[in-house]
Amino acid sequence: MVSTNVIERDGKVMLLAYDQGFEHGPVDFNETNIDPEYLMKIAQNGYYTGVVFQEGIAARYYKRECGVPLIVKLNGKTAFQKEEPLSLQLCTVDKAIELGAVGVGYTIYVGSENEEQMLVEFSRIEDEAHAKGLVVIAWMYPRGKKVEGKETDKDVVAYGARLGLELNADFVKVPYTGDRESFKWVVQSAGKTGVLVQGGNKTDWLSLESEIAGCMDAGAAGIAIGRNVWQDDNPDEVSRKLAEIVYGKA
Repeated sequence: MVSTNVIERDGKVMLLAYDQGFEHGPVDFNETNIDPEYLMKIAQNGYYTGVVFQEGIAARYYKRECGVPLIVKLNGKTAFQKEEPLSLQLCTVDKAIELGAVGVGYTIYVGSENEEQMLVEFSRIEDEAHAKGLVVIAWMYPRGKKVEGKETDKDVVAYGARLGLELNADFVKVPYTGDRESFKWVVQSAGKTGVLVQGGNKTDWLSLESEIAGCMDAGAAGIAIGRNVWQDDNPDEVSRKLAEIVYGKA
């Protein structure tokens, strides 16, 4: 088994995600955070155990000497894709290693009519990545006709988490189900696969604090967060407060 210690601190994970430019276009950015150099400065504030980039950002902005482990997303789709979601491989495992990655990520849209293609592709990637010593993270997002309106439903999210375990992912990134008790079932369903909660759309601090505290109390391994940090006017302070919740210490 591959050791996940490389992206953990005290057994917890706190990833800073910056793949939204690919998935959403530049609509999430302002004149400051559209520059990946700004993201790299935030990532090096001492609170994060890893940063998540697509291939191009990693190739042009990530520097191994920064001290923050790199996770490369291997697939993605644009916001123009309005039909049943499908996200296929765009970057190879070998390329991720060449860029300095210690892990790879891959999105599976659970409930999409196209989910089988992503399941098959992820299974192949998981074998290759683990054989080469990389941590493997599955973004398990409920999307599509089969789960419409149930994207944060307890059993649907738990199903995605369970699929991650069955597929041998080291971690799954999933949406929060809304309360600690229901999220406990998600964590239980994932077994020995660690559960990371997604940050989602920008929200106020009290709502974010409640969500992150709830998922951590439920047994989550950590968070993978983006917009709620780098869209904030004081990203280092938000990072500090999040770290207190995730690592359980002031």
